[in-house]
Amino acid sequence: MIDEVLNAKISRRDFLKGTAAATAAVAGLGIVSKENAMASAESVAPTEHPEIMNPETGGEWVPAACWHNCGGRCINLAYVKDGVVLRQKTDDSHPDSPDYPQQRACQRGRSQRMQVFGADRLKYPMKRKNWSLENPNGELRGEDEWERISWDEAYTIIAETTKKLYDQYGPETCFVAGGSYFPKVLQGLGGFTPRWGQVSWGAWPDVYQAVCGVNGGYLWNGPDRFTLRKQKLMIFWGCNPAVSSQGLPYYNYLQARKAGTEFVVIDPRYTETAPGLDAPWIPIRPGTDTAMVLGMIQHIIANDLHDKEYLDRYCVGFDRDHMPKADQPDFEYQPLERVPFTCKAKEISPDDNFYDYVMGEGKWADEGPKTPEWASEICGVPADTIKELAVRYATTKPACIYTGGAPARHHDGECFPHALLTLGMVCGQIGRDGAAVVSLMEHYGSFGGPDLVSQGGGGDTNNMPANPFPQKTHALNNAEMWTAILEGKRTDHKDPETGEVVMYPIDIHMIHQSMGGALNQRQGMGQGLRAYKKVDFVTCINYVLNTSAKYADIVLPCTTEWERPGALKNNRELLSIGKKITEPLFEAKSDREICMGIADKLHELYPEEYPYTGADISGVSEWQQFLNKLAGCKYTDTDGEKKTLLTITREDVDRYSAEAGEELMLEPQEGIMPLAEFEAKGGFQIPNPEDYSNLPFKAFIEDPEANPVGTASGKFEIYCQTLADYIEWLGFSSKDPLPKYVRITEGYEDGQENGLPVQFINHHYQRRSHHVFDNLTWLREAFPQELWISTADAEAIGVKSGDIVLVENERGKIARPAYVTERIMPGVISAGEGAWAQLNKDGVDVAGAANTLTSWLPTGQGHSGYNSVNTRISKYEDQSLLPDAEWEKRIIFPEV
Repeated sequence: MIDEVLNAKISRRDFLKGTAAATAAVAGLGIVSKENAMASAESVAPTEHPEIMNPETGGEWVPAACWHNCGGRCINLAYVKDGVVLRQKTDDSHPDSPDYPQQRACQRGRSQRMQVFGADRLKYPMKRKNWSLENPNGELRGEDEWERISWDEAYTIIAETTKKLYDQYGPETCFVAGGSYFPKVLQGLGGFTPRWGQVSWGAWPDVYQAVCGVNGGYLWNGPDRFTLRKQKLMIFWGCNPAVSSQGLPYYNYLQARKAGTEFVVIDPRYTETAPGLDAPWIPIRPGTDTAMVLGMIQHIIANDLHDKEYLDRYCVGFDRDHMPKADQPDFEYQPLERVPFTCKAKEISPDDNFYDYVMGEGKWADEGPKTPEWASEICGVPADTIKELAVRYATTKPACIYTGGAPARHHDGECFPHALLTLGMVCGQIGRDGAAVVSLMEHYGSFGGPDLVSQGGGGDTNNMPANPFPQKTHALNNAEMWTAILEGKRTDHKDPETGEVVMYPIDIHMIHQSMGGALNQRQGMGQGLRAYKKVDFVTCINYVLNTSAKYADIVLPCTTEWERPGALKNNRELLSIGKKITEPLFEAKSDREICMGIADKLHELYPEEYPYTGADISGVSEWQQFLNKLAGCKYTDTDGEKKTLLTITREDVDRYSAEAGEELMLEPQEGIMPLAEFEAKGGFQIPNPEDYSNLPFKAFIEDPEANPVGTASGKFEIYCQTLADYIEWLGFSSKDPLPKYVRITEGYEDGQENGLPVQFINHHYQRRSHHVFDNLTWLREAFPQELWISTADAEAIGVKSGDIVLVENERGKIARPAYVTERIMPGVISAGEGAWAQLNKDGVDVAGAANTLTSWLPTGQGHSGYNSVNTRISKYEDQSLLPDAEWEKRIIFPEV
């Protein structure tokens, strides 16, 4: 149903009036009647305005940013007339072909105008009615009424309150859950507390780097998409590129399938990826993947199918004759998000080798071998299936294993990527003929290899002091942050001498979130709501009332990318541009302008204590930054040299200056594509991608002594002391240097023993890019938030498709309509991640936000264990929940 007005005949302001009028004007989120929702849709039927269907009369096509974190990086164009977007289209800049494909946008990108011009855009600065610093009434957050205030009032309240809190509690008292410019404001007051921790990629980042020696390689270090077509087998282990990332990833795999590559999908769900690639489905219990991997390895070794030459030459730790050297020096390891860590050299017993562990020999003889039969009891995959896949992978070369972040988004998730990499090593399937084991290849990394195009830097400057509490030493971990705020302490590290975990005291009284949605999107939202309601002051910058904004005290309306000078995004082969589409709506400002205003107010009120102004926050205008980024755009030539992409003339600079209303400074330059053509096409795409091959670890495989990888041993590490020592030092949990099976906290076994037998997982969903787009009626109607449940489990509780199911554990409850299907393994349920939480009077989240159920337990390298969730299910007593598309929007101050 459409509740936004698409009327080409009215002015931009009338357009916005109609947008609000077409939606029930009630503050907060409730449920509208079906009649009202239908009436709203009928009142704006596009057939009343035929020019909408054929609008090429007086408007223009403008490249429009699709700026969200989906990984697609596609081309979007908007047909704009009088500041109103009437229509969108995607890439038609050249004929489509497998080798040179169009970069087509998905349903989310094509719904972008519903987001920018939606009736639920935040219009004015606003304050929670019953908040004051003296009496915050934190328990009313999320339920209180809103009062409209002026920008000057907002700046004054934020400046005065922040200053008082800093004076009373010190500079670590503000926790910044997300933001780019606001942290700079706080640096002028003495600093702030940031956050850290892996989210999307689970445990992969430090595992891949410590084991294989390539920082970030887990994302992109696979074969290029042309070499991909030469792979004989691809195993998709817990990834769903058909949905997780729209755009070209799935298309690339389809070309490999047409070229003869065979696919296998291992997942608790029969995903959308499997049928299009004619891939057999192997269902598996969440969090038990390591057991299956070990079962495969044991069967491969037992049948003498392992690559002994490869293991001897390129790996350490496989058997007692190839353990790390006794004279190996200390190793300086640089984690992704923490300070450098020194792994001290130590004597390693040859008895600790992987072969003995997986074969049940030597010191592990009492445990027995990790046979397919052993694995089957844990993971639920038949032993014969494990054996068949093991033989197929070991004997089909070259072959790749691609996995998403999901199987490693578990507590103690490091074991799975370490074991999966070991499987590739055992079979000699890493680095030969393009074979690879990598994660998240459904995102822009699906092209394989480092980026061939890039944007330039904006050249912004600031004169603010550095934060004395940097992210790599003083941040709150994503999985621990809400508990840390409530308990007043965070984990700092484990003392290697005493073995004691050192706790660091904190005293958080203020939370800030710019854009983003950490409250909704980080695990343990129930704990997060308690933390939000405890502190004295919560501020948020956003353009819609998402969960973080809903529970704030001061909310400041922010512009979208369509109301700013422009944006650039890229995948490996494409650099796309989005230009300004419309002027800022209502009183919205960019986050840069907002934070400069706060800095100016602090300086006005406290000139001696705060000697900084907005100009110190950002010294280069947004238009100048955008022009600088355009000037710095590069492409990689076939010789490997990065070269200037865009030709920018004096006329181009003058044109941008006129649009900006300021004189922009840039010397004309020569490139291979005129700026005007770049804008008209919506971007630049490498025209000859087949000339840019990427063969993972090619140099290392050719000569490992001359080209060692960046690990402690210079080789791939099946036995990885670096990873074990680093995780031990962090203090959350422990990991053995070998890739062992670990019974994870709140995994399958725990659930069977603790009366919570149904495992809950969450998947990426067509309706949203994480939590973004969840408010769009079009997408709500097309993709309702359903709970996947197997036929067997549905029958056990007496529900059918469409019935409302209650899912609960000790942390929370959600209620959503059932999607009863054979496409999910019995004992497992799943819902799309990113729904905006909505608690009813009984405390049940009727929107179905996954983090209502997730825990706040940090483990391993500080990654998020989103998929370690045990629950019980039943038929919900209230079956009256309306369809998502008929829910009332979160419209504040509906009058225009």
